[in-house]
Amino acid sequence: MEKITLAKSALTSSRLIYGCMRIAGDNSCSDRDKGKQAIRAAIDAGYNHFDHADIYAGGQSELLFGEVLKESPYLRDELIITSKAGIRPFSDALPDAPTRYDFSRQYLLDSVDGILQRLGIDCLDMFLLHRPDYLFDAQEVADTFNELKQKGKVKYFGVSNFKPSQVSLLQSALPEPLLVNQVEINIHNIDSLLDGSLDQCQQQGLTPVAWCPLGGVAYPAWGNTFSGEDERRISEEFARQAKKYECEPWHIMLAWLLKHPANICPIIGSTTPERIVSAKKALELEYSREDWYRLLEARNGQAVP
Repeated sequence: MEKITLAKSALTSSRLIYGCMRIAGDNSCSDRDKGKQAIRAAIDAGYNHFDHADIYAGGQSELLFGEVLKESPYLRDELIITSKAGIRPFSDALPDAPTRYDFSRQYLLDSVDGILQRLGIDCLDMFLLHRPDYLFDAQEVADTFNELKQKGKVKYFGVSNFKPSQVSLLQSALPEPLLVNQVEINIHNIDSLLDGSLDQCQQQGLTPVAWCPLGGVAYPAWGNTFSGEDERRISEEFARQAKKYECEPWHIMLAWLLKHPANICPIIGSTTPERIVSAKKALELEYSREDWYRLLEARNGQAVP
């Protein structure tokens, strides 16, 4: 497994990150067993970075991962454990409250305490703000981060789904650099290529982490706007390149992301051990600049200007 140092930190992460959103399944015994098998398959395949969020399966994903750590305590020192918070569901704590984002000091402190309790650990390697709170006060968040670090509850910090201006605002109040910006990047959603997110990552040394990297290839993209003709054209190009590189179309998608000089780290969320292992094939492809642009041309339906 290829490794990468996350920005200016002591964290050396597997280039492919294992996403724990689905590991609890429907929380049945069979799905939980399947989730544990997936976690162990990822570890055996060389993944050392595991991505969580407090809302995944209502906290059950973190609880399940905590069970694995309890069963094999030695794993804790071998893994990078990341989690996210800041999304408050409908009616959370307050009757009739809407779904909202919350970066207020006490909410973040309580969220991290809950995450640590569910995972059964003393400290997170990295804590991310899940989605931008439109009402966030950068200095308040910076002070909260400092408090979490001083108390030994979080080592490093990052963000998720932030636009470049939001990253810059928060970074301006922080004494230490953010490590990552976790954003959706796939064949359907290339906003990060166009809105300056990946440029900022290169410029400031942030590591971009791609969630839903296989949307539109291995499963439907979120909010799909492609027409039937778009999907046919894109599928044909994926098939052509898969044949050329002797792999599956979804390997091509991962290779397309890995090609970018910002050093994108895709999140792999499958709970099928064979696919978890197979994803590493993308790291081996000598993917060309020409094929990168051919796939972009197929996606857009026209050559670049």
